[in-house]
Amino acid sequence: KGTGNSELHLDRKLVEKRIWPAIDVSASGTRREELLLDPKELELTYRLRKVLADMNVVEALELLKNRLKKAKTNAEFLMTMNIG
Repeated sequence: KGTGNSELHLDRKLVEKRIWPAIDVSASGTRREELLLDPKELELTYRLRKVLADMNVVEALELLKNRLKKAKTNAEFLMTMNIG
């Protein structure tokens, strides 16, 4: 690890199942996200990560993809996740 602002981890299981993007959401992240999000969005993001961490990587990515398709903004997406 260096001084990168963001890390994106790919997952072989997703690639083998031909699920794109093959991102391991639980292992990926952004430094200093508290500067990018308002406090409510930040709290919802933390809660979402906890939920996703309990899921397998395939289920987690499919859930995110389906919900992201329905939302126009990041804030709307977080609200539709029913974690707040």
